[in-house]
Amino acid sequence: MTTPTATVRDRALAEVADIVRAHEQSLVGLSHSLHAEPETAMREHRSAAKIAFIAEDAGFEVTRGVAGLPTAFVATHGNGDLVVALCAEYDALPDIGHACGHNVNGAASVGAALGLAAVADALGITVKLVGTPAEEDIGGKALLLEAGVFDDVAAALMAHAAPEDSVGASSLAIGAWDVVYRGKPAHAALAPWEGVNALDAIALAHTAVGLLRQQLPPGTLVHDVVFEAGRAVNVIPEMARARYELRARTTEDLDHARRRVRACLEAAALATGAELELTAHGADFADLRQDEFLTAAYTRAARSLGRDPVDRRGEVMASTDMGNVSHVLPALHPTIGYDTEGAHHHTASFARYGNSPGADRAVLDAATALARVGVELATDAEQRRRCLALLADRRRTETASP
Repeated sequence: MTTPTATVRDRALAEVADIVRAHEQSLVGLSHSLHAEPETAMREHRSAAKIAFIAEDAGFEVTRGVAGLPTAFVATHGNGDLVVALCAEYDALPDIGHACGHNVNGAASVGAALGLAAVADALGITVKLVGTPAEEDIGGKALLLEAGVFDDVAAALMAHAAPEDSVGASSLAIGAWDVVYRGKPAHAALAPWEGVNALDAIALAHTAVGLLRQQLPPGTLVHDVVFEAGRAVNVIPEMARARYELRARTTEDLDHARRRVRACLEAAALATGAELELTAHGADFADLRQDEFLTAAYTRAARSLGRDPVDRRGEVMASTDMGNVSHVLPALHPTIGYDTEGAHHHTASFARYGNSPGADRAVLDAATALARVGVELATDAEQRRRCLALLADRRRTETASP
């Protein structure tokens, strides 16, 4: 199709901002509602329904439970060849609610989708709002990516709540194991030698990994938590359960760390005689690779709204399943800032600011900025061709794969 003209672009940039302003009450209301009823990974039934209802009411075609994930959905509007995805997060953390600001993230993506839907026909785009559950746990985006939900997407966008505005940062790759050691029970006083102590295996594994940390490259982290290690003090523990999480700067570094940590876990089993069971917990998260054009477009859009994002290229933040998406197609994941009085992500203090006036403004500004990025992409002939060519290459590769 013919790329829209500069006049069409200017009108669309203004219109998406008008649409977000027109939906201010519903978008802020959505953010507050998500914040008031936090739901953890794969239990976000009310949260997903709230977002899907808004999309449906705006004329989007909504499909719920995609990729076998009950709390995932896809909502589409338009029929252009350039498919722009907005990723909506909405899962919270156990006990501390929306301590990562996903109520802001989700509402912002909804607002951006509504804005772009209003100009979809003029720009020749399809808007795809993707409900992505369980970012804090098993990695909904990674699972949706594997299931083909992003197969037709030319670019994927979202913004993340934070204490500051920033662009360009990477993230740590991450992988996790559920670990079970199985031993043999025995009376701890009468015949302890007849038992195989699963708690000993957990203790040895924890110690071995602790010693390994000195030998791991900078940026590689390992953390663990023990869920169970015996029930009665006078019985040799026959089972111990833990979870190990590994983070690294790249997927290659993550693979290296996984081999080293696995050796520690296996050594603990060998030393104690316990049996080791390792199960991957969810999908691995890849390191985040943000698209340069999308980042520059977002920076311009944010500045037009009175914000001045800090350039964090070359720096690493925590971890996100948006990294998996970014390895496959052009992706954008800036942070949208508001005052949290020094509180950081994943704390109850941070969660308290998720429905503040600053967070409300962040919802609207992020929605407008993301929508304007979509407009710029659709109306820049070179970048539009680039993203469509990358999509065509992916499809050819997938078709050629056995």
